[in-house]
Formats: sequence, C-alpha cells, structure tokens
Amino acid sequence: MSHRNARLTVHGRRLLVTRVLAGRPVPHVAAEMGISRATAHKWMRRWRREGEAGLHDRSSRPLATPHRTCAELEARVCQLRRSRKLGPARIGPIVGLPASTVHRILTRHGLNRLAWLDRPTGEPIRRYERSRPGELVHVDIKKLGNIPDGGGHRVMDRRSAADNKIATTDRRRNCHPVIGYSYVHSAVDDHSRLAYSEVLTDERKDTAVAFWQRAQLFFATNGITVERVLTDNGSCYKSRLWRDTLTTAGITHKRTRPYRPQTNGKVERFNRTLLDEWAYARPYTSNDERTHALTHFLHTYNHHRSHTALGGHPPISRISNPAGQYT
Repeated sequence: MSHRNARLTVHGRRLLVTRVLAGRPVPHVAAEMGISRATAHKWMRRWRREGEAGLHDRSSRPLATPHRTCAELEARVCQLRRSRKLGPARIGPIVGLPASTVHRILTRHGLNRLAWLDRPTGEPIRRYERSRPGELVHVDIKKLGNIPDGGGHRVMDRRSAADNKIATTDRRRNCHPVIGYSYVHSAVDDHSRLAYSEVLTDERKDTAVAFWQRAQLFFATNGITVERVLTDNGSCYKSRLWRDTLTTAGITHKRTRPYRPQTNGKVERFNRTLLDEWAYARPYTSNDERTHALTHFLHTYNHHRSHTALGGHPPISRISNPAGQYT
C-alpha cells in the first residue's frame, strides 16, 4: 500500500512501465528510481497480466484465514453484544475467547462502539440526513405530567407535593388526585435541525393540524418550503383532516413503521433534549412557568446551542435565509 515515503505511487509505476517499454533494461530503471529489481519486475508482471488496473494498490487482506473464529461463535458474540450490551472483557469468559479476539469480532461486525448501536434493539444505527432544508420535517408529540401551582416533588417533599395536587377525581382509582398532562408538539427539519414546539392540552387531530399550520408558517418565515413530513402512527396523524391539510399544501406525508421510532430519530432525539435542557433543567413552581420557559429554550436551541451533527454550529447556521431577512 502507498504511504507518504513510498518510492512508487500509481504515477511512479506508470513511469516505470513507460521507461521499460522504451527499451531500457529493468535493472537500470530500478536503480534510477531507487527501488529493487524484484520490485520493478513485480510491477512489470502485474502490468503485463492486468494492464492499467494492475498498477493500483490491492488489499493486504489474506485470501484465506483458516484460524478465524467459527461463524457460530461470532454470532454468539454479536448476540451478547446486542442483547446485553456487554464489553469484550465480559463476553470473553462467557464464550471462552480472549477479550482481544472478542474485540476483533465486534470490530469486524461494526459493534465495537456502543454509541453506534440503537439502545432498544442493539442494531447498528443507520444515520441519514436530507440534502436541503424542508426536504423532510419530523413531527412528534411528547407527553408530560402537569406541575401543580406551588410546585411538585422536585420543589417540595413528596407528601407536601401530593397535598398540593389539583383535586380532580380519577374514577379508576377511587378519587385519587390527578393533575393531568400537557402535550409538547414538535417539528424538526431533517437537514438543519431547526425546531418548533408548542405545549398544548391534547393530541387530537384538530390540535395537531392547528399546530402544524403554525409550524409550517414558522418554517416559511425562515425561508424553508416543506416538501415532506414524517410522523409516527398516532391516531391524529392517521386522520383524514391531517391528510387533507398536508395534501392541500402540496406536502407528502410519510409514516414510520410500527414500533420503529428510530426512523423518526431527529425529533425523538430532540424530545430527549427537551427533557434534559427544558422540562427537567430546573424546578418549576407551576405549569405556566415551565410553558413560558419553552420560548427561551427554543431560541437558544435554534440560534446559539452548538449541535454535534452540524460541526458544533447551531441549526440556524444551515438556513440560507433566516427569518426572511434577505427577501
């Protein structure tokens, strides 16, 4: 294989062949180029046998590896990695192999890094990214428990927090106090990761459609024309109202396979960021306080927060016309 100190690259091998074909002896050409006679004869043999293709580098992988671990044992190693997320030092004693051999097996199958595996299934993550803003927008809903006025158990002890709940009757549990839920509707552009979210009271079709119309306006304000929308199989996204709204706007609607949230991974990952950096970032004394904090979080996320998938830049950096300022 060629390296930075190699005497012969593909260009040098062509030069070798040219000089030999011009009638120069192979030993003389080898001496001029600072290589051995054997090396010069080797490249001439390859050129005569294969032509131009013979002058290119080949893989150094052996044609046969008779001492390689059998396929059944490799399958067992991969199964333990996917199902139990064990490392080479843990898998080795189970299957009777050295940890170094287990590591080579995991590397061969692309399982050597847990960060490359999907958490629920253990399968290697197949990442994708659309080439331009608006080509695909991910939409999803995250359900959050409401916060009673005065705060929940993150602000006070659990007994006091229970007494502070809204006195709403839960018929299934014989007058247990419940406070209900909020639903965070989110839309994330696949290419730029630009995000729009709202905290709403339910996840019905009318609410979901109204949210999407506002989200579409948000993307249009930032110079993004939405072409396709990807959702899960929630009932609101199966409704005729949702379908007709997108069709009227000239938008194609796609749904993920059942029980495959990985396909909608951009917005699923955004939901985790919402929980870590907004919903549970600090104690809130009321549901309204948490809802009002969402606006500040979204601005920070879109305009200032670095995104590892974008080379450390915020999502707005991938928008050519943010907020319509160039129109």
